[in-house]
Amino acid sequence: MERSETMSNKKSFSLKGILRFLNSRKVAPYVFVSPFIVSFLVLYLYPMIQAIVMSFQQVLPGQTTFIGTHNYQRILNPTFFQALGNTATYVFFTVIILVMIPIVLSVFLNSKSLYFKNFFRASLFIPALTSVIVAGIIFRMMFGESENSFVNELLGLVGMEPVQWRYGAGTGMFLMVLLASWRWIGVNILYFLAGLQNVSEELYEAADIDGANPWQKFLFVTMPALKPVIIFVATITIINGFRMFEESFVFWENSSPGNIGLTVVGYIYREGIQQNDMGFGAAIGVVLMLIIFVVSIVQLKFFGAFKKED
Repeated sequence: MERSETMSNKKSFSLKGILRFLNSRKVAPYVFVSPFIVSFLVLYLYPMIQAIVMSFQQVLPGQTTFIGTHNYQRILNPTFFQALGNTATYVFFTVIILVMIPIVLSVFLNSKSLYFKNFFRASLFIPALTSVIVAGIIFRMMFGESENSFVNELLGLVGMEPVQWRYGAGTGMFLMVLLASWRWIGVNILYFLAGLQNVSEELYEAADIDGANPWQKFLFVTMPALKPVIIFVATITIINGFRMFEESFVFWENSSPGNIGLTVVGYIYREGIQQNDMGFGAAIGVVLMLIIFVVSIVQLKFFGAFKKED
């Protein structure tokens, strides 16, 4: 009986000691951040290292062979450069549209004189909740090739010829940019609306005293105050643009005429999954990661994100 009580007391002291150790000031911060660290190591760092290693290998079922930089030498081909050009064009237009238009709309939605603000905010955010597959099907019906499609009928009303939307390089890019803009404008508006809540009213009152008109207040008060949000939105738009795959897939699935809808991620999918060339697909993925890293650094440098605050 006494032996049993002694064992119970030892376990109690041991448990208290562990809890005291975990709650100590030196250990508690590491305990709280450990789920993020573990998930980062398992879900991000380990796959990234494996992808880099795989990019130097020829991967076949049950067999891997080290082939040096051969996969990287194969990347320098016309198809990759066409995919990179399509992706860069897509990123350029989406960054302009998904930064400039949400800024203007958020200023209007933040106006005190606007009625039904919550209704407009909800209406603009709803597309972000829509499945890209469902949205793509609707867009394909609206921009169909037949004369009876919705958009071609509108063009016919103004005397224009029907357009083969999914068979031209310009119109194909227009469809992808339009679909992405329709889905994500509402989300970016929320970011800018959150930023506008932190703009001091005193700044606008001072501008009124100085005789500034609405355009000057927008240019010299609102825009500087929104600079951190603009940098954030531009950065995530660039990264998401280079990672784009769904918008292309819903319009052309596995292949587009003349590769007009082929993106870098689509090229990875084609070579790595469809052609079962995982080593080459991993090499393209590593190159894409480096491109995103360099473009993001240049963009942050351009906006002055690395400058120290006065």
